[in-house]
Amino acid sequence: MNYLERDSLGVFAVSDSDGPGPRLMGADTLLGNSVVNHQDEDLGTILEIMLDVHAGCISYAVLSFGGILGIGDKLFAVPWEALSLDTENKRFTLDVAKERLEANPGFDKDNWPQVADQAWAKQVGDDNGTQPSSLPAS
Repeated sequence: MNYLERDSLGVFAVSDSDGPGPRLMGADTLLGNSVVNHQDEDLGTILEIMLDVHAGCISYAVLSFGGILGIGDKLFAVPWEALSLDTENKRFTLDVAKERLEANPGFDKDNWPQVADQAWAKQVGDDNGTQPSSLPAS
């Protein structure tokens, strides 16, 4: 289900920004949205959005990749600014080769890493080629 289908109040029907889509969106409307790369290969879906509460911004989207019906999938943290909203196809685009995600160890849904750790954040960017412009505060 894409973000427009989750918008039960019609908030996203009007855009007041110069960028793609509305300026403000509810985080829950983005969960489950598809993510593809520039080759139109499926990279998974947005499982969670991680907020840096102290800084007041979005830090990461957690992507679920592979597996069947949530079994055997790997999770990946991707810096929010690495994702681009594709309003025409109602999904997100990430400039990463599918093979790079397949080779990346990711993490298990039952064993999340310390996502606020700056060393971990740098390693995430190194592993999947998406370095954040600013690392989360320690």
